[in-house]
This record gives sequence, C-alpha cells and structure tokens, in this order.
Amino acid sequence: MTEIDERRGRVERTTKETSVLVEVDLDGTGIVDVATGVGFYDHMLAQLGKHGLFDLTVKTEGDLHIDAHHTIEDTSIALGAAFREALGDKSGIRRFGSASCPLDEALAQVTVDLSGRPYLVHTEPEGMAPMIGPEYDTTMTRHILESFVAQAAVCLHVHVPYGRNAHHIVEAQFKALARALREASERDPRATGVPSTKGVL
Repeated sequence: MTEIDERRGRVERTTKETSVLVEVDLDGTGIVDVATGVGFYDHMLAQLGKHGLFDLTVKTEGDLHIDAHHTIEDTSIALGAAFREALGDKSGIRRFGSASCPLDEALAQVTVDLSGRPYLVHTEPEGMAPMIGPEYDTTMTRHILESFVAQAAVCLHVHVPYGRNAHHIVEAQFKALARALREASERDPRATGVPSTKGVL
C-alpha cells in the first residue's frame, strides 16, 4: 500500500428508510463534516474523526419521524464498510490498537484488532439513563458498535468500568475508539506486507 488514495473509503447506502453517504480518509487531519439529523450521534461521530485524525464526511437522511434507530444503524453500517474499504489489503499497518480515555468521572478502555473477523465485547455500567437528549437511546451505543464491527470486520473490545453520567460514558467510548483505530490503522515504518502469519487479513 503506497498511495494515500488507497486509504480512502466511500460508501453510499440507500434503502426505503435511509439514504447515507460516508467518506473517510485514514490519513487525514480530523476534518469532520457530519449531518445525520441526530444531534448527539453527530457529536459522537465528530469525536471519532477528530481524535482518530480521520477526515470524515457523513450525510444521512432518515425516517426520523419514526425514531432515530434506522438513521443511526444505517449510518454505522456504512461507516464500517467505508473504513474497511479505506484499509485496503492492510499491508504495512500496525493492526492492533488500544486506548483509555477518561471523561470526568467516566473511563473507557478500547482495544481493537483489524483482524478481518468481526467480534464485539462491550460492557457499560448498569443503571445508565435511558436517553441522552430527546433522540439518543443509550442502548444504541452497543448497536452502533455491532453494526460497525460487522462491516469493518474488526475485533473490538470496549469496556467502561465506571461512570455516572450517560453523556460522559458514551463520549469516552467514542474518543477511546477513535484513538485505538488511529493506532491500529497507522502505517508501521518497520513493517512490510500484511501483519499476519496467514498473509491476509
């Protein structure tokens, strides 16, 4: 993998429920242009781009007159697919990444393997508030990660050992995810070829 253009992904996904465009550049500077119609989700995607140093464009029109579920879900599916496309054959990347990010009283710990095999382990504190703002159901965080993992084909472990405020708990996860993905997807100057004894990821 030698050309920066090979580190970009673009996915369009259209159904009767949503229309989604996602563009990601893994070698960006954290420029974010996001509009899904779900304010808190936009805020989380902004964290992903900014702290991952990914240039990220997301434009989603969804059936928000029903609720935010389809909009969030389909955006997450497209995001995972775009990320996988941007990784290309994964030659020369670090492959593994981990990060811990605090946000006031909350702490999120994330470890990722760009393995080509989707798997998610996700834990949050019990008794979280059910909603953040009028639109974001806090049970959607796990579903966002499930949808992303399924399409990006990565192994992802996300653990929040403690936290009180739901906004802080979710935002810390996205910041830690961004940093872990940044580390895992970066080129390793000492590495050649695909970082796997199988020769493919």
